Formats: sequence, structure tokens, C-alpha cells
Amino acid sequence: MKVLGYSKQISVFPGESLDVLVSCDASRYQADIVKLIHGDTHPDGPGEKIEPIRTHIDGEYPGRVQRIHSGSHAEVPHHDRLALSEEWSVQVLVYATTPAKGTQGLLTKWDHARNAGFGLFIGESGDIELWVGDGEGEAQRLGTGAPLIEGLWYLVAGARCADGTLTVTQCPIMTATNSRFAAASSLAGTTATVNASSSLVPAVTSTPLVLAGSTEAIAEDGRTLVHRHFNGKLDRPRVHNRALSMAELEGHIENPRGLALVAAWDFQAEITRGGIRTPRRITDVSGNELHGRTVNMPTRGVTGYNWRAKEQNFVHAPAEYGAIHFHDDDLDDARWEVDFSLTVPDDLPSGLYAARLRAEGDTDYVPFYVKARPGQEKKICFLAPTASYMAYANDHVSTTVPIAQLMTARVPVMEQQNIVLSEHRELGLSTYDHHSDGSGVAYSTRQRPILNMRPGFRHWLSPSLWQFNADLHLIDWLTELGYAFDVVTDEDLHLRGVDAISPYQVVLTGSHPEYYSERMLDAVHRYTGEGGRLMYFGGNGFYWVTAYDPEDPSVIEVRKGNGSNAWKCKPGEYHLSFTGEYGTLWRHRGRAPQRLVGVGFGSEGFDVSSYFVRTGDGLGGAADWMFEGIDKDERIGDFGLVGGGAAGLELDIYDASLGTPPETVIGATSLDHTDVYVEVAEELYFNIPGTGGTQNGRVRGDITYFPTEGGGGVWSCSSIAYCGSLSHNHYNNNVSRLTRNVLDRFLQDGPAPAGASGGDD
Repeated sequence: MKVLGYSKQISVFPGESLDVLVSCDASRYQADIVKLIHGDTHPDGPGEKIEPIRTHIDGEYPGRVQRIHSGSHAEVPHHDRLALSEEWSVQVLVYATTPAKGTQGLLTKWDHARNAGFGLFIGESGDIELWVGDGEGEAQRLGTGAPLIEGLWYLVAGARCADGTLTVTQCPIMTATNSRFAAASSLAGTTATVNASSSLVPAVTSTPLVLAGSTEAIAEDGRTLVHRHFNGKLDRPRVHNRALSMAELEGHIENPRGLALVAAWDFQAEITRGGIRTPRRITDVSGNELHGRTVNMPTRGVTGYNWRAKEQNFVHAPAEYGAIHFHDDDLDDARWEVDFSLTVPDDLPSGLYAARLRAEGDTDYVPFYVKARPGQEKKICFLAPTASYMAYANDHVSTTVPIAQLMTARVPVMEQQNIVLSEHRELGLSTYDHHSDGSGVAYSTRQRPILNMRPGFRHWLSPSLWQFNADLHLIDWLTELGYAFDVVTDEDLHLRGVDAISPYQVVLTGSHPEYYSERMLDAVHRYTGEGGRLMYFGGNGFYWVTAYDPEDPSVIEVRKGNGSNAWKCKPGEYHLSFTGEYGTLWRHRGRAPQRLVGVGFGSEGFDVSSYFVRTGDGLGGAADWMFEGIDKDERIGDFGLVGGGAAGLELDIYDASLGTPPETVIGATSLDHTDVYVEVAEELYFNIPGTGGTQNGRVRGDITYFPTEGGGGVWSCSSIAYCGSLSHNHYNNNVSRLTRNVLDRFLQDGPAPAGASGGDD
């Protein structure tokens, strides 16, 4: 791929500026703006529909390569107090997750070019090393010779005495609850201390002090380029201008004090009752105010060296959560420079657009949404599930997870973008991936090229499309049938709350609105409760508790576990660092999707899709109105671009025990799913045979409807594959007819249709 790009903004109003950032291997590239309508290249469908839009940015631009420097660390700007020379000590608590991976910086003030300064490192052999360099060609590395054990807390320290003696120490700190092991007799008395005489005095460097890495260079724009990133947790780093004994070092862990104290960073200082509201800040509690900032969003809200396993929420016991988990593949922003800016034309209708970048036969699309000006909204709003797009952004599951083939019942088919992602891990991970140290990925950013958020991309998990590209099926249907609509994104909904969607008579979701913040969920509940009409066009929606970065909403956070998940949180780490709220599933917070849309995630399968048939409510009952013009014995959606049917991939189900309103009617339900479809993990108490689609009546999707107060209503199709059937037979089919019946009825004045009379399910 010769050219890649992303935009700083995900949605803009007419008249606002959109910044586009580009990396191009060629000397020149062309750019223009296009409208995205349909992105499916399936030969049975209408094909790609991408319309050029003439704007002032059309033209040719000089190409340049912009690099991504992934890996998290923390930086403290240079200060004279950090200019250690004749006598000093440095210490930090370390929990290494890949100690054998090679040299990794822990607490360093090291000038790579001059071989100057000082630092604590994990050496090539996995032990703790103290480095000292005079910047004139002389450097010394003193190691303990005892490799660290993965997943065990250590107090590590380095010191220089006034007489030139260098000392490096590593001491395991193991309790019943804080480490990988609760007892290991082989570690008793294994404190390793090595002394050496030296005439070296560390040279004063202007480089910042770096935690979890080491300075490689200073870029032209002033950014610190860091290498030798550390994998694992750091807790309570300290710097002193005097050489301290081991007893003194231990005393400074919890009580940093005295005239010799230069800096003491307590990461728990940023914890508030509402989470970590300044997640990029690290606070120096010494009184010298040598504060710093993290880079690339290491994981916070994680257990520290002294966690006692009594409290599971970090906001209730901040002193036990004084650690940060750093990774060598973290990324919160590619930090590219802007190449051009689009001033959105005042007359550009709300919709989905992209900056199209072309160079030497390669094309990339940078999607963005244009919103309607306040006061000029149409009746219909498409609520783009951008948080879900971010959660899946650049996932590597097809190339790294052995069970991918079992999940899909076929060999996953790769796109060019999958191969690029495998070759360029610096493009970042999804929340379905694991870091290089095996821990789950809790954060995802849109400030980078997202290669699976492109028209034409066919996802490995689906027999066709998934997420962003699949949602173009609905945009295309609305466009072809002449419905005027606006677009609002998840980010808009989170930032503005119900005000983002309250002007609209009908709100349509995407095919997989899986990731929802509390503010988003509250907004949709309020919208439907005040008479709004909601059409839920997907499956497995409103599922994961999600938080937006309070400093930068281009970053989201999830904590996975207790559901159908790609990874599970470590004990004590289920709460979201941004907010302090309990993570995992909304269902486990008492807010199952059934309470909002009448249905919730019940089963999944990724081989072929099936169809729906009408139930009693849909055959002359309270749901009959939505099937006008459809014969009673028709199979609804036994066709489509996603697996050959409208009922597929992930399916939702009616469940009164989880909150499906008593007024809800089931108009249709799906049949004949294969045994690749299984009930989801959170529905099972034990793993038993007989959970496949031909054996389990709960493996199905239910098309439901219920009215709400104020004349509103909620309709759900309960299938991710549903929208892939809309264009069949030139949009003349029973899925299209059913959808049109509901949308047209929701657009009428007066209250939405009545539901069931209530009572038991």
C-alpha cells in the first residue's frame, strides 16, 4: 500500500475544517473527496458506489513517509535537579511480563547518541542492569546476573556512592496476593546485589527522564523518540541525590521524604472517585513538582505491588493501584503532521464521505461524517457505531488466533490490508488483540490509519462484510429508496448526549452497535422514553461497557471478561480507568440490551446465514402491520450478500427475564441455523453438548417491536446479516418491504402502533 491516511476529526459540520494526515511512499499522490454509498463488491449485489465530490482540495500533493512510533512510556522533562553526578540512588518497583525479550528501559536518563547519563534497565540476559556513561566514550553496565521471573514484583535500585562505588540491586517482593506466585521457596533470600568500583561520573544530559523506555533521539519537531520499551508494570519510581542503603530504599517506597529526595512519582495520585481524569499525567509527590506525562496510553487502573485482593475497584483503594502497565506496542495517536485540510462546503449534505488518496495504482480512503447544521435536521438519523469500528480497528485475529478457523468453519480469507497489518504492527491493535506480552488490549484509537474501516474491505470473520463496510448496505438502501437522512456518530452521541439525536423522528442504528458508553446508553433510553422511534438494524448491540478518554475522545477503553470475549482481565482490573465504573458487559451492570431494544445477544455463527418466518404475532396479531405486502408463508430473507441470508453472524433474542418489555411482540423468528451457530457464553452455566443451531431453540434471532411512552416505538431485526439482504432483486424483496413498512410507519405523525397487552412471556 503506497499511500495511507487518517483524519483528525471523525465528524464535522458544514463550514468546519477536516484535517487529513497522509504517509506516502511515492513522490506524489492525488487527493479528492468522495461520497460513500455502497462498499460491497459481491457480484450478486449492486457493486461499489463511490461518487466524487468537487472541493478545493482536489489535486496533487507531494508524498512523504510518516512513521508511527508505537510503545508506551512516561516522560519527565529535563530539570537541573535530575542532573545526578557524584552521589545518587534511583529505584522503582518492577513487574516484568517479558523479561527475556531483550534490553528494556525502566528508569532512564540516557542519551543514546552520546552514550551518556544513567539508567536502570533490564539487560539482554533478563537481569537488572545499571548503566552509567560519561558521554566521552566511557560507559559501564553493571548487572545482577539473576534473570527476573516473569510476573513477579521486584524492588530494583541503582546507586553511585561518593567514592565511585556503583551498586545494582533486585529484591523480590512476594505476598499472598500480589504476584504470579503466592509461595516459592526457591526465591527465599534471592536478593541480588552487585557492587563495582568505578571512576565514571554520569554526564549531564538534556534528554527527559523516561520511564519504561530509553531515549533514542529527539525529533525535529521536539518529540522524544523512545526505544527499548518495557513490557510490564512499574510502581513508585524514586530518585535521590544520595546513595541509600536497602533499608532506606524500602522506607522510601511508601514514605518518600528527606532532603535527598529529588522526585517521587506516585501514579495513584491521579486516581479520583470518578476514575483517572488525567490519564496522561504522572505526579511527583516530592514537592519538587517534576511532573510528567505518559505517551501512547499505557494501561492504568491496574493492581500494584501491594494489592491485597480485598478491593476490586481501584477508586476505593488507590494506594493498592499505584502501578501502570506499559507495553511495547501501545498506541494512542500516530502523531502525523497534517498534509491538507478540507473546509467542508456549506451546501454539502449530511452523510458519509471520504478523502480518496491515490498513488502509483494504490488507493486509500479516509472516512468521515458530515453532520446536519442545528435547526436543519431531517426526520431520519443514521447513528453510525463508530465506537464499535474503533473496537475492531486493525484487528489481527485472523493471523494470530489459532481458533479463527473453527469460529468461521472455513479458512479465513485475507485481504491486502490484513497482510499490511501483519507486517506493520506499529499501526496499532484492536480490543480483540493481545499485546506482545499476552495481556489484553484495553484501549483503541482512531488517530491512525484504520485499514478495515474502508469501502470494499471484506472482514475475515464474516462470509461477506462486517462493521463499517456492512453499514453501507443500509446507507445504500436509504439512498436508493429516496429517504433523506442525516448522520450522527457514537462520538457525537457521547459528547452531546440525547441532544445529538432528539431532533430526529426516527433513529437507525448500524449493523453492530456493540460498544456503548453510559452516556450513550442513557441518551438512547431517554430518546425512546420521550417518544423517539428507534430501528435497531443489527445484532449483539449495546453489549460492552465502554468509556471515552476524558482528555481525548478519539480513544476508547473496554475491560473484557464474563462474556463472549477475546481476552479476560486480570483479577482486580475489571474497572475502567477513565471512569472507575465496572466494565465487561452491560448485562452484568443490570442493563441488558433487552431493556433498551427488546432483544439481546443470544447466539453466533460465522458460516452461512439463514432466514426468518412469521410468528403468531406477525400473522394477524399485533405485529401484522409490519408485514403488509408479504405473503404469510414467505421465508423472509432466504437471500442476501452476507452469508446468503438475512439471519446470520450474531443473533439477538427476546428474553423477559433480562428486561424485554411486556408489550413486546415477536413478528418473526429465524430457523434452520447450522451447528456452527452456538449459544453465547454468558447464557451457559456449564459447557454441555447440544448447544448448536439444529439442537437448541435459543439459537435464533427474533424480529420484535414494542411501543414506548410518548408515542414512540422500538423495532429490532436482531441480526447482523439483515442489512445485506436489502438490495436483493434490485431492492424489491421481502426484507426491503418489511423495513420500508416499519420506517414509513415510524415517519407518520401520531403514536406508533400498539404492542402486546403485556403479561408473562
